[in-house]
Amino acid sequence: MKAYEALYILDTELDEESRQKLIEKFKSIVENGGELVNLDEWGRRRLAYPINKKNEGYYVLMDFNSDSNVQMELERVFKITDGVMRFMVVNKDK
Repeated sequence: MKAYEALYILDTELDEESRQKLIEKFKSIVENGGELVNLDEWGRRRLAYPINKKNEGYYVLMDFNSDSNVQMELERVFKITDGVMRFMVVNKDK
């Protein structure tokens, strides 16, 4: 298993319940095939540049250990999920 770090930005227009459902969804994907090490909600922050005419986003950082299949599945789900403005998954071992 390799160590990964995923940082994703959620749309601030989502209500608290919807935001928590998305966070739980991503967390469960990791836990089904790997081990969640840390989940850190940074909260609402100003973006470095506007994304879709929005200046703020809700940042979440997730550290986990898994094989590459979980990492690929997580990226696939990030891409197709409404409410995810940006994401980045990095292999920490490199």
